[in-house]
Amino acid sequence: MTAPRRALIVIDVQNEYVTGDLPIEYPDVQTSLANIGRAMDAARAAGVPVIVVQNFSPATSPLFARGSVGAELHPVVGSRAHDRLLEKTLPSAFTETDLADWLAAQQIDTLTVVGYMTHNCDASTINHAVHLGLTVEFLHDATGSVPYENSAGFASAEDIHRVFSVVLQSRFAAVVSTDQWIAAVKSGAPLERGNIYASNQKARASLAAA
Repeated sequence: MTAPRRALIVIDVQNEYVTGDLPIEYPDVQTSLANIGRAMDAARAAGVPVIVVQNFSPATSPLFARGSVGAELHPVVGSRAHDRLLEKTLPSAFTETDLADWLAAQQIDTLTVVGYMTHNCDASTINHAVHLGLTVEFLHDATGSVPYENSAGFASAEDIHRVFSVVLQSRFAAVVSTDQWIAAVKSGAPLERGNIYASNQKARASLAAA
């Protein structure tokens, strides 16, 4: 078994999601913030590179306006050391950044994703990473979602987070808790993601047995 060459990417842990106009509702933001801090500390202790990503919008934007308090990194992340700081303006941390080249130069084959939001920048970055040939891990208790309502309907933060986590585990990432990830980092073990066929078969069997 070859040990993963991991990097931890901490996406958009900014005040906007905690005290600003886009508060994370599920999982509880204080829980996810604590787990993000734990993941960063565990990565540092294990020599796993830490990449911090910060999203910016134009100064006139209602969210993440450059120069605003909401766009600043939350102290849980801002107070901790990192190996790379990236700025982005689009959901994927790979788009219009040098992230892919930097990971290749570091010979990273496994990207661990934490931060906000599950269904937006996290999912976009995870999908992008898979398309680039990287193995991906996603810490479901070190991230979070917000509720939405629009012309397509309503979805709670819990529903969005749960559904995206299930879908990501079915093909795109090993979806695990922070505790499970820290144990894997300490042991050097890879984490297992599911697949579409097995996920569908299990769901059909559960429905048939209900």
